[in-house]
Amino acid sequence: MSWRNTDMRYGGVAIAFHWLIAAAIVFMLGLGLYMTSLEDTDPWAFPLFQLHKSIGLTILTLSLARLGWRCANPVPQLPLHMKSWELSAAHVSHWVLYVLMIAIPLMGWATVSAAPLAVPTRWFGLFEWPHISLLADLPRADKRIVGGRLAAVHAALAFSMLMLAVLHASAALKHHMKDRDDVLKRILPWTRLTA
Repeated sequence: MSWRNTDMRYGGVAIAFHWLIAAAIVFMLGLGLYMTSLEDTDPWAFPLFQLHKSIGLTILTLSLARLGWRCANPVPQLPLHMKSWELSAAHVSHWVLYVLMIAIPLMGWATVSAAPLAVPTRWFGLFEWPHISLLADLPRADKRIVGGRLAAVHAALAFSMLMLAVLHASAALKHHMKDRDDVLKRILPWTRLTA
């Protein structure tokens, strides 16, 4: 398998980015739902929030790198049998996924930056990730309002990601099981294309 994309399939770098980020997002959606159900006094709350922030910042970094890689490596063409509305939906959904992969962790970073308690973010315990100073320097009373609104947007974007990810996976399975084309195989490592 080539490291770079070809006309027929994604290369090793794009495949690695896709599956690493996808796995991290699925984990984060579950973790986010679980940790927000905990009481503030639960002993697991603090370490889970720190883990959530660390993985979120990792997703942000990987997503920016993935976007750069995609811009430098044209993606394989979609099958000719697809209708024009399917092609448009595929392109729009891919770009919305990129927006969400970047916007969700940015909104999370903004949320913790505006938190009244100003708890530091320690990236996997290795170093402190700085808060966004424009938000961190707000008066405490303003932080409650702004932080709450940012948290609501973060959660709404995460639920949007969940819905779009289900749609994305469903479309890939439709291509594989109904259309019997290579759309799914192009992003799977170690698979042979039929065409």
